[in-house]
Amino acid sequence: MKVLIQNLGRLILFVLLTIITQIGGVVYLISIVLSSRIKFVFWGKRLVVFIVLYATACFLIVPFVAPWFGREKIGNNNNLQEATFATVLLNRNYVTPETHEFLQNISRNLAEKKPEVIARYLDACFPFYDGFPLLPHLSHNDGCKIDFSLVYEDSNGQIVNKSKSLSGYGVFENARNNELDQCEDCLQKGYFQYDYPKYLTFGKINEGLKFSKSGTKALIDAILSQRKLTKMFFEPHLKQRLKLKDKRVRFHGCRSVRHDDHIHVQIN
Repeated sequence: MKVLIQNLGRLILFVLLTIITQIGGVVYLISIVLSSRIKFVFWGKRLVVFIVLYATACFLIVPFVAPWFGREKIGNNNNLQEATFATVLLNRNYVTPETHEFLQNISRNLAEKKPEVIARYLDACFPFYDGFPLLPHLSHNDGCKIDFSLVYEDSNGQIVNKSKSLSGYGVFENARNNELDQCEDCLQKGYFQYDYPKYLTFGKINEGLKFSKSGTKALIDAILSQRKLTKMFFEPHLKQRLKLKDKRVRFHGCRSVRHDDHIHVQIN
């Protein structure tokens, strides 16, 4: 019975690590074998072996293997950076070469027109295989989708490149009284999952920051300036607030989740 429970625990951990990072499950199995062959005994040996193997794979192996599968690690610059290091640590920062060029062009546009704004990306895609789900997203499985953080400013109206949650998701910019409240409409229609990202913040931070209308508009204008863009999902009340008329800015439907904590863009 003890062996059965142990193996069941290993299976669950394998599945969870695979779902969260794509490569973590395989690294975990390798760490079990390798740690059993290391004769030196110390506390946390298996955990240490896993961490070393995972870091090696994540930062030294995967970036060089991913191009064989048609993916590239997003290259940061002054106007394109991850919103949270977890995106990098969990291998959620890979896109196709075409999408990578699209992102670099967005950063160049910002550098020229609004250099104080950084395009801060959240989840993109995993490094291997089209169709492999990047949960909890419904469509980030082909290297052509990526989420961006909203832009915020401090109490003095200065744009700051910070998030309002540890994950970058789940802190919403709610509709004002004079704006279409699509979120409330979806919830009233029974789409209970619509605001579930509020449970995925992993902790709220920088609560003194407020939504930057000018900064977010500059980011969106930079994205919309790219002809390769096919769709942008953004909550209707924010589309209304920013006076966005481009037909590529769309409502994603009540079966998805609300998009007033991030901006979803895609090129296919």
